[in-house]
Amino acid sequence: MRIVDLLKPEAIRLNQSIADKSEAIERLIDLHASVGNIEDKDIFREEIYKREKLGSTAVGEGVAIPHAKSKTVCTPGLAAMTVPTGVDYGAPDKKPSDILFMIAAPLDGDLHLEVLSRLMTLLMDEKLRKALKDAQMPEQFLSAIDEMERQRFDAPVSEPKTEGYRVLAVTACPTGIAHTYMAAEALEKKGKEMGYPLKAETNGSAGAKNVLTPEEIAACDGIIIAADKSVEMSRFDGKPVLSVSVSDGINKPEELIEKIRSGSVPIYHHTGAKVSVEAGQNESFGRKLYKHLMNGVSHMLPFVVAGGIFIALAFLIDTMMGVDPQEAGSAFGTVTPAAAWFKNIGNFAFSFMIPVLAGFIAMSIADRPGFLVGIVGGILATNGATFLDPAAESTVPSGFLGALLASFVAGYLMLGIERLCDKLPRALEGIKPVLIYPLAGLAIVGVMMCVVNPFMGMINSGMNDGLMWLSERHLDILLGAIVGGMMAIDMGGPFNKAAYVFGSTVMLGQASSMADPNVAYAIMAAVMIGGMVPPIAIALSTTFFKNRWTPEERKNGVVNYIMGLSFITEGAIPYAASYPLVVIPSCVVGSAVAGALSVVFKCTLMAPHGGIFVFAVVGNWYWYLLALAAGSVVSMLMLALLKKKVKVQ
Repeated sequence: MRIVDLLKPEAIRLNQSIADKSEAIERLIDLHASVGNIEDKDIFREEIYKREKLGSTAVGEGVAIPHAKSKTVCTPGLAAMTVPTGVDYGAPDKKPSDILFMIAAPLDGDLHLEVLSRLMTLLMDEKLRKALKDAQMPEQFLSAIDEMERQRFDAPVSEPKTEGYRVLAVTACPTGIAHTYMAAEALEKKGKEMGYPLKAETNGSAGAKNVLTPEEIAACDGIIIAADKSVEMSRFDGKPVLSVSVSDGINKPEELIEKIRSGSVPIYHHTGAKVSVEAGQNESFGRKLYKHLMNGVSHMLPFVVAGGIFIALAFLIDTMMGVDPQEAGSAFGTVTPAAAWFKNIGNFAFSFMIPVLAGFIAMSIADRPGFLVGIVGGILATNGATFLDPAAESTVPSGFLGALLASFVAGYLMLGIERLCDKLPRALEGIKPVLIYPLAGLAIVGVMMCVVNPFMGMINSGMNDGLMWLSERHLDILLGAIVGGMMAIDMGGPFNKAAYVFGSTVMLGQASSMADPNVAYAIMAAVMIGGMVPPIAIALSTTFFKNRWTPEERKNGVVNYIMGLSFITEGAIPYAASYPLVVIPSCVVGSAVAGALSVVFKCTLMAPHGGIFVFAVVGNWYWYLLALAAGSVVSMLMLALLKKKVKVQ
């Protein structure tokens, strides 16, 4: 695939008259839509402006390259325009932009990104820019690009041999499409002109390319980090490092190289934190916490989605094979061999969900030494180990809320230990990452979670006693609202577990001894409906209130329809972890409403699990569906009220 394969003549407009930046963006989006590259102009426009808020995509020398990755891109491609009078696009050199390319990239797939990186490299050539501005027909425009691409990339190039690279660089922009490659090209080209060999590693959407080797790092005079997002820094410990924005890499390559050559760049000492430059601005502490949290959530999502779908398939298989949910009880979903296979694999994926969340949050805070404390903290949070019960045979887990506490607190404590260890003799450098950090980290998180988890057990016992008190006094509607709401508080933690264990225990152990067994079955129905509401509410919100969620959140939200209907509350955990003060209250209220309505409608449930797949044993199932819909809509509306819109320019 070549550049001309991504740029159709119909998507090129030459010698246009454009009033301002917003009009330029609209024209380019229209071109993409006209050739079938995008399906929804509104969604794509939102992504374009979101990228512009991170910093102007004008790179100087009359070139602007707005770009975005989006789920609405059905065909990767380019749209291009020349504007003889120029457009004020906020270029760093203050010059108007007269050559504009807009890149439309899908969320997956890497081949087109390699081709697009070529275009970014070629646009650094002054001759090509002149040829593009002089073109009078789209075919001439394409021909100029194609000819330069063949000269630059098809012909064998014999580079002069060097003894090594004097300067190294790492380039990265938020989307990893355009500026990443232009900065690398500008730095390498200027280094060659100055007789100062330079190698640039690109951290683009397709992954790291031209990766710097340990030998090159050890031998170089210094490293330039031209990046607007986090990059791996531990490898540069003890070397001169200059950190700037990616736009400086494009527009000030000579100045940056000269600073390295003059020896005026300070030595970098790794403290565990990753270096990040956000469009030249300092980050607030709250923003840093949010980025750490998102690092964990993004790595956790595949486990939630894949595991949840496998468990739903297990319920479906047992249903299709005629398994009676009432007779199967808690074994429903594992009765037939095929169902058991899917259920077990899904459960394995779920078992990694919370540790992965905590591990990558802590790693984002304290780099690699933080990974241990996060993973172990997450595991201890999910099994509830304490000093008196280290095997967690009879304790209650603290769930994802405990894991969040472990990841942040232990991560920052680990970061402090790393800094304290900087004062140790250099002779101990080799054993710090393999002995000192792991031992100290394990001790920290072990003690912390064994102190935290007993409190969760105390809370659980108190809640169970309270629920039993309500049951004995026949406060059924209030009890239904409480157990329903509890299912949504921590989605696997002590509140959720207390409600579920109470409901299933009453159903399985006390229904036969009650004067009215339907009371026990009504409690179990309220418990299950309370656990079904959060994922369904999230799915509804991402469907009907799209402007409250990012494209990634909207994409994953659809899967929550399946998880919610399958009584897999954990589908809502990534959203609750990302926006706890918004998602948790909204889900609790909706689940409480659904639980109360379930009791009011005299709905009953004779199986402890299964969601929609056990509706055959739900009493008054049509009213049960109405209660589920009502609770989910209440949560959805609360989310719409409490959650701010995703900001676009």
